[in-house]
Amino acid sequence: MTDPVGSPNHGVVVSVRGSVVDVRFDDRLPPIYSVLRAGANQQIVIEVLAQRDARCVRGIALTGTQGLARGMTVEDTGGPLKAPVGRGIRGRMFDVFGNAIDRQPAPTNIQWRSVHRAPPPLSDRSTKSEIFETGIKVIDVLVPLERGGKAGLFGGAGVGKTVLLTEMIHNMIGHQSGVSIFCGIGERCREGEELYHGMKQAGVLPDMVMIFAQMNEPPGSRFRVGHAALTMAEYLRDDEHRDVLLLIDNIFRFIQAGMEVSGLMGQMPSRLGYQPTMSTELSELEERIANTDAGAITSIQAVYVPADDLTDPAAVHAFSHLSASVVLSRKRASEGLFPAIDPLQSSSNMAMASIVGDRHYALAQEIRRTLAQYAALKDIIAMLGLEQLSPEDRIVVVRARQLERFLTQPFFATEQFTGLPGKLVSLADALDGCERILRDEFSTYPESALYMIGAIDEVKGKPHSGSAAAQSAPVPPTIATSGATPAVAVYAS
Repeated sequence: MTDPVGSPNHGVVVSVRGSVVDVRFDDRLPPIYSVLRAGANQQIVIEVLAQRDARCVRGIALTGTQGLARGMTVEDTGGPLKAPVGRGIRGRMFDVFGNAIDRQPAPTNIQWRSVHRAPPPLSDRSTKSEIFETGIKVIDVLVPLERGGKAGLFGGAGVGKTVLLTEMIHNMIGHQSGVSIFCGIGERCREGEELYHGMKQAGVLPDMVMIFAQMNEPPGSRFRVGHAALTMAEYLRDDEHRDVLLLIDNIFRFIQAGMEVSGLMGQMPSRLGYQPTMSTELSELEERIANTDAGAITSIQAVYVPADDLTDPAAVHAFSHLSASVVLSRKRASEGLFPAIDPLQSSSNMAMASIVGDRHYALAQEIRRTLAQYAALKDIIAMLGLEQLSPEDRIVVVRARQLERFLTQPFFATEQFTGLPGKLVSLADALDGCERILRDEFSTYPESALYMIGAIDEVKGKPHSGSAAAQSAPVPPTIATSGATPAVAVYAS
C-alpha cells in the first residue's frame, strides 16, 4: 500500500561507494534530481541521478559521506536542490545549499527556487546587439563584449584570469549601476576570502552576491553551484529587472566536476577522459544566460586551459557558446604587459562595423594589422637586429610597441600590490589614444611613457626623450631600449 502523497517518504541505504549512494524505497520512487537527506541532523545531502530499477535509486552525495552506512534511513525531501532569491541575498556569500558563509546572521526576506530551470523561450529573448563597456582598454577596443552575451577568459594557471574578473566586478558596480554575481566553482578558499574583503573595502558589496563551492568539496557540490548562481541571476533579471554581470571562475572546474560525477556513476569516458555528456551539461548551463526584455545577464567566464592547449575538448566546447573569447598569454604576462590579453588570438562576434561603427572597426583592424606585422618581424629583429629593417618596418615596430604599452592598464583590484592607482578608461578615450599612436603623434616619447596609464593625455605629463633632432626623426634612435620596462627591454624573448 502506497503512502498518500505529501507524507514523508523514507528509504534505506543499500550501498555507499565514496560519493555514490544507492537507496531503496519500498513506497514512492523519487524522481531524478530529488534531494535526499540522511545522517544525524540530516546533514548528508544526496541528489538522485539515476533510477536503477522499480525500487532503487542511485545518487551523488553533495556533502561528505562520513558516518553513512548501509541500513540507515534516508528521507526524500520531495523536491530538487533550491537556491535563495530575494532582496536578502544582496551583499552576502553563500554555499551551494544557500547557507550564508560570511559569518553574518541568516538572511531574511528570501524565497527558495529550484536550481533546475529551463532557459527563456526564444520569443522572450531580445535580438538587439549592444556593447557592454568594461572600462578596460584592450577589451573595449579589440574584443568588445556583448550585453547579455557570454565571454570567456582563456588561460593557464597564473596569467591573471581572477584578477581580470575582479576588476570587471569593480567597474560594473561602481560605474554601471548593475548587480554582480560571483560564482566560484572549485575555488581556493583564500581567493574567496580575499575577494569578499576586497569588495567590502571598495564599498561595492551591497550590490553583489557571492556563491562558492571550494576545491575540497565533493564533485556533486561543485557541479551544482553554477546552476544555483544562475537561479539567483534569473531572479534579479526577471523579477527586479536589473542588468546582471555573472562572473564564473572557473567554468573548467564545472566540466571537471561533471567528469568526476560521470566517472563515479560508471559512465564510459569519452575523449581524454571527459564525460560523454559534457556538451549537454555545458549547454544546459550556458543557454540560461540570455538577454530578455526584462533585463540582461552578461556572463564572463574564466576558462582554465589544460597545458595551455586551446584544442583541449573542454576549451573547444566552451568556445562554441561564447560571443567573445579573451585569450590570456603567458608570454605577455612574463613581459609585464597586464592585462596579459593576446590581441591576435582573442576575438569577438561584436567586432563588426554594423555594431561598433565604422571608425571603431577600422581602428581595431589597423591595430591588429600593426601588431601582426610586428609579430612577423620579431624573428628578424632577434637574429639580425633592428638596424636591418627597412624604415617602414621600423615605424611599424615603434607603433606596435607603443600600442602594446598603451593597452596595459593599472587595475583597482591590484592597487595594494602595485602601488598604482586604478584607472577606468572610456571607449572614446581608448579609441582616441590608439588613433593618435597610429598617427605617430608620440613617436618621440619613450615607451615607458605609455606603460600603465589611463587616457592618452596622461603621456603629456611624463618626461620624454627629446632633442629637436630626435623629435623630428621618424623613429627614435634608442627605440630598442629607451624607456622599456625591465621585463620587456628586448624585442624577442
